Amino acid sequence: MPATVGWVWLVLLFPLAGFLANGAISVLRLDAKRAVTTIGVGALVLSFLVAVAVMAGLAGAPADAPYVLSLWQWMPAGRLEIELALQVDQLSAMMLLVVTGVSMVIHVFSVGYMGEDPGYARYFSYLNLFVFFMLVLVLGANFPVMFVGWEGVGLCSYLLIGFWFENEAFANAGKKAFIMNRIGDVGFLLAMFMIFQAVGTLSFIEVFEYAPRAFAIGGTAITLITLALFVGAIGKSAQIPLYTWLPDAMAGPTPVSALIHAATMVTAGVYMVARANVLFAMAPISSFTVAAVGAITALFAATVALKQWDIKKVLAYSTVSQLGYMFMGVGVGAYAAGIFHLTTHAFFKALLFLGAGSVIHALHHAYHHTHSSEEAQDMRNMGGLRKWMPLTATFMWIATLAIVGVPGFSGFFSKDEILAATFARGHEAAAFYVLWAVGVVTALLTAFYMTRLMIYTFHGPNRSGEKEQQHLHESPWVMTGPLLVLAVLAIVGGLINLPAVLPGSGWLHHWLEPVTELSAAYLPEVHLSHSTEWVLLGFATLVAALGIIGAWRLLKPAALKPAREAPEETGIQKVLLNKWYVDEIYDTLIVRPIMWVSENVLWKVIDKGIIDGFGANGSANLARAMGWLGSRLQTGYLGTYVFLFVLGALILLRVVTGWEL
Repeated sequence: MPATVGWVWLVLLFPLAGFLANGAISVLRLDAKRAVTTIGVGALVLSFLVAVAVMAGLAGAPADAPYVLSLWQWMPAGRLEIELALQVDQLSAMMLLVVTGVSMVIHVFSVGYMGEDPGYARYFSYLNLFVFFMLVLVLGANFPVMFVGWEGVGLCSYLLIGFWFENEAFANAGKKAFIMNRIGDVGFLLAMFMIFQAVGTLSFIEVFEYAPRAFAIGGTAITLITLALFVGAIGKSAQIPLYTWLPDAMAGPTPVSALIHAATMVTAGVYMVARANVLFAMAPISSFTVAAVGAITALFAATVALKQWDIKKVLAYSTVSQLGYMFMGVGVGAYAAGIFHLTTHAFFKALLFLGAGSVIHALHHAYHHTHSSEEAQDMRNMGGLRKWMPLTATFMWIATLAIVGVPGFSGFFSKDEILAATFARGHEAAAFYVLWAVGVVTALLTAFYMTRLMIYTFHGPNRSGEKEQQHLHESPWVMTGPLLVLAVLAIVGGLINLPAVLPGSGWLHHWLEPVTELSAAYLPEVHLSHSTEWVLLGFATLVAALGIIGAWRLLKPAALKPAREAPEETGIQKVLLNKWYVDEIYDTLIVRPIMWVSENVLWKVIDKGIIDGFGANGSANLARAMGWLGSRLQTGYLGTYVFLFVLGALILLRVVTGWEL
């Protein structure tokens, strides 16, 4: 293996060092903004350069066994031997490039977006730590090391979503994300226990090699293990029913939204399923469950995005929907397609969020409000912004065409591959045709709500107000530069895995074969004819066109009123605006009953009544009573003391000797 692959530990070291350095600056409250910028951004630049070297080294080496770098023995306990080890193979190397590359661009954008924030050093410290834990998750050579990164990004999401913790709603959003992820993580833990019980190890290489001998295909054990793993993925990647934390994650700074929603935390569940592809391929029930939950989530989230007015909320539900597509891909066994869409989504969704951040940044200055202002994020207060922000408008249109699936843009190729793979499985069972149809309807809705976002934000008359218009302006180069980089990637990113009907196709598919080849033996061989694939490509193009044209014809931005003048929504529009009332249902059926039991049973009965009443307070009352009784015997008369002494001696003689008085 080339020496550059052995440098992989440096990919982790740089963001960790950046976290420690900027954390120290934040704690000491030093005025060192330039140093914070250099350290925070520089750590990711160096990490990305090392990732490129690792990828190049791996590409030049034979595609044999993964490279495992064991740092030290972590938990030796009987049969359980866990090493703190890093694994470099085709899948982890690809994720390294995506995570470090997109994170680096977001760090650069943050310099402009967060430049005036008093918590600048603390922000970059958290951001570096977030990337460090995501890289631990990606590089872990066994389930426990992956779980350390898994929990680490959960911690950092809490810190970053609630970054402006002085705002109670923002702090609550951070807690919501943390708690809901812990619910899903129970599944991950249970899966690790069951894997160790069945296989006797938690190392990826050993588990995946031994799995065919340890589990029966479609058996109870492998089905339960993979379903438990998927529960963890549902929480981390915001699928039904544990998705409600992700839209609330918009409480954090917009670059944080881009980081969490694009290439890091929310894609961890998809990556984990792709990493454990052998296990899922051996569990057809679990795999179909993955695909079905993904399809349902994709459609459900797309319907909610149709009526949101907060520009970041539209993109948040779009992320939930696109994650559903990724799970459809890995659920039908198209693991390369799932990772392909993960990669292209990182490009165009990061661009969309950072573009939205550019818009919000301009409107904050126009409204002279703080970062907590909802007015600056409401599309009803925008309109016609392309006049003042032509670069941002152009770049966001590129990202929109990519996510919608317009031919030639990256999202067209990755989304089509997932839909084609799902359609191909329809020969095996008609249920896959249903999933394909759900994916197509979702694509139509995606084209509509994304065009709606662009029309209401950048086209039609401006609704910001004449006074506010004077303060509208394009963002500085430190913010538009990253948008340009992501725009280029959103255009050309699809070239890494073109459809089979086009020349030069399938590079990513072939690149990932060493990781996915073991699962191929357990998946049905499905092939689409060139004619069928051309028809599917044409149909996908038609669907995208219908969504875009429908939005242009049906929406009337000139009739839209600013948020403070807008009439109240009614009917189905109100239902979609309130996100199908899922949060309210959860609050009624789960949160409030738990709060009632906590207050009236756990606190008042068990804590105050039993523990305090009979435990702490009871023992204190007993000691007080014994003290009072003892004090009654202290009369101060010598005769009384002699009498009691003799009486006690006689009683003792009676008990010990049986002597009768």
